[in-house]
Amino acid sequence: MQTLTTQSTAHLQSQQEPFLIIDNVSKVYPTPKGNYVVLDQVNLQVQAGEFVCVIGHSGCGKSTLLNMVSGFSQPTDGLVTLHGKRITEPGPDRMVVFQGYALLPWLTAYENIYLAVDSVHPNKPEAEKKQIVREHLAMVGLADAAHKQPGQLSGGMRQRVSIARALAIRPEVLILDEPFGALDAITKEELQVELLKIWNDHRCTVLMITHDIDEAMFLADRLVMMTNGPAAKIGEILEIPFPRPRDRDRIMEDPEFYKLRNYILDYLYNRFAHDDE
Repeated sequence: MQTLTTQSTAHLQSQQEPFLIIDNVSKVYPTPKGNYVVLDQVNLQVQAGEFVCVIGHSGCGKSTLLNMVSGFSQPTDGLVTLHGKRITEPGPDRMVVFQGYALLPWLTAYENIYLAVDSVHPNKPEAEKKQIVREHLAMVGLADAAHKQPGQLSGGMRQRVSIARALAIRPEVLILDEPFGALDAITKEELQVELLKIWNDHRCTVLMITHDIDEAMFLADRLVMMTNGPAAKIGEILEIPFPRPRDRDRIMEDPEFYKLRNYILDYLYNRFAHDDE
């Protein structure tokens, strides 16, 4: 789609070697009725510091794809590499933020983050580890809630703790699996803005699953659109044309926003998707 392909700050570093490579990846599960193909020959290259959103209908293999980047799952065929090294297991260079927060309920917000920092950097001085925790709580606006347990926090606050925990160990790749999907609309928009501010400051590479077209258009450099499953593929990759830093109101006043939104809707419901089997 020529009219919608414009510059993307991170993506146009075309002279660099790709940072993260998903190379001809397929994922197949054996079943009593035969093999079930979740993903079929998926190829994607991501540059360092790029913000990439993945969108598609439920069952299209989005989470399966990102689980292979995180190291929780292995491809049946093909490979996933980071810095040219094959990903075979989870590691602190890749951190995941889940929709369900995944916080330990008996620990405070401070303790949940400290546990991650201490696990990855056990040899750092104690004072430095504590300072890292405090800095990241402040970064997400939770300095005053440091000693509250998850059950005492709102959904938005718990997701802030999850994001702070992930960023506290300075991952090279931040993997977000529909992190705002369970939040109300206002909290969701607030956290989207916070996430962009944090990303602008630290510029780690972000891979994010979403079902929300507006969210993807506000956050991403590129949008990866999957076909329906089974045997899902990447149907099309769009550059998101809005310059950074982004202002939501300004973007929504841009006629290109609605043109792009309609194009994505048409893709998801009419063009490249195929029927479930």
